[in-house]
Amino acid sequence: MKTLQKTILALATGSLLSMGAQAAVSYAGQPYAGVKVGQYSPDLDDNDDATSYGVYGGYKMANNFGVEAEYLGTDDADSYEDALYKEEYSGKVYGLYGTYDYTFPNTNLYAKGRLGVAKNEVKATNTFKPTGSTESDKYSDTGLAGGLGLGYNVTPMASVEAMYNMYPTIEASNNDDVDVSGITLGAHLKF
Repeated sequence: MKTLQKTILALATGSLLSMGAQAAVSYAGQPYAGVKVGQYSPDLDDNDDATSYGVYGGYKMANNFGVEAEYLGTDDADSYEDALYKEEYSGKVYGLYGTYDYTFPNTNLYAKGRLGVAKNEVKATNTFKPTGSTESDKYSDTGLAGGLGLGYNVTPMASVEAMYNMYPTIEASNNDDVDVSGITLGAHLKF
């Protein structure tokens, strides 16, 4: 009787472990990492849009939910210029988002939404042209950020996606709120 109990216990344990392993494989997610380029657009009349570039990575779970982290920086863009002064700005965004992907049936096309928290930082540099002296100010805020986009799975391991992004509003030196948005085009590899 003891041998039979041990055999049944061993078979039951093996079956449970096997089911657990199969469940882990069925619900395993997929990490990814990529690069992006785009346009960073403060909502101010005089400011030019800045070219943005960045890196991002995340983890997509089998149920189409995931998490994503992003760093985005910009080049210097003009915000004001006259005979004596030139003002430029540059921006940085650090974000952490929850994501959801919806793959359209029978296609490689998907829609993606993301919502999370980000730090939006802008550095304004004012140059006095006759002497070349500069003065810099930094403005930043952390808050709710998100985006909507479309993507295409080029292969099972590579995708491209275009996104419209909303970043946290920044309070400038004159107490004006500056809304910032952007459009990006990214490509990432899945592991």
